[in-house]
Amino acid sequence: MMTNLLILGGTTEAAALAKVVAGAGITATMSLAGRVARPARSPLPQRVGGFGGVAGLVAYLREHHVTHLVDATHPFAAEMSTNAIAACAQTGVPCIALTRPAWAVQTGDNWINVPDIAGAVSALNRPRARVFLAVGRMHLAAFAPNPQHHYVLRLVDPPSAPLPLPDAQVIVARGPFSEADDLALMRAHGIELVVSKNAGGTGAYAKIAAARQLGLPVIMIDRPVLPARQEVETVDQVMDWLDHTATERGV
Repeated sequence: MMTNLLILGGTTEAAALAKVVAGAGITATMSLAGRVARPARSPLPQRVGGFGGVAGLVAYLREHHVTHLVDATHPFAAEMSTNAIAACAQTGVPCIALTRPAWAVQTGDNWINVPDIAGAVSALNRPRARVFLAVGRMHLAAFAPNPQHHYVLRLVDPPSAPLPLPDAQVIVARGPFSEADDLALMRAHGIELVVSKNAGGTGAYAKIAAARQLGLPVIMIDRPVLPARQEVETVDQVMDWLDHTATERGV
């Protein structure tokens, strides 16, 4: 049996893995959630959209004879990651997570750590400020209880519906961004406070470095807690895992 890899993607790490996998001639499919209208091109065949929960993913793994699964989704894609763990346990498909290390506080940082989106909303229950709300479009409605702020939103796609925030400015742009980019943005918009998920890695770190340089507080949202799983941090480690598990299974 040949290796048939399913990559749950949507991150820079997934894109890097796809390039290496394609170059190695491994049969693989990239699965995207479909939250971005114009996803970056991939050297692998792509499928877009959800699976329909654990049962749907189990059915997909079996129907398509998937031999390995790599979860390279965003660290905050908790539902998809949890479903992948459960589906692989049911089907016996080996799985591993390619996940970026979380950010850690550095000298000069002023972080207000909160456990989740609800905690960030509570932390914004304060007098009006100019807020760089860097949490993605899926969570904007959660911040509606704090309409007093002026929000600056940077989104990959233009909003397709009215924003749930009465005083908000949208910047449509696709990263990664440099520290100079985010310094310029924060200065131009008079940002006084940043709200960010602890996404980790380098691709989204510029806003954290810029906030440090400007002495701005950052409401930092902790990563969701997931069931136990095997995790690695590099594409090379994934390739080693693929080789090892394929040998063990006679793939």
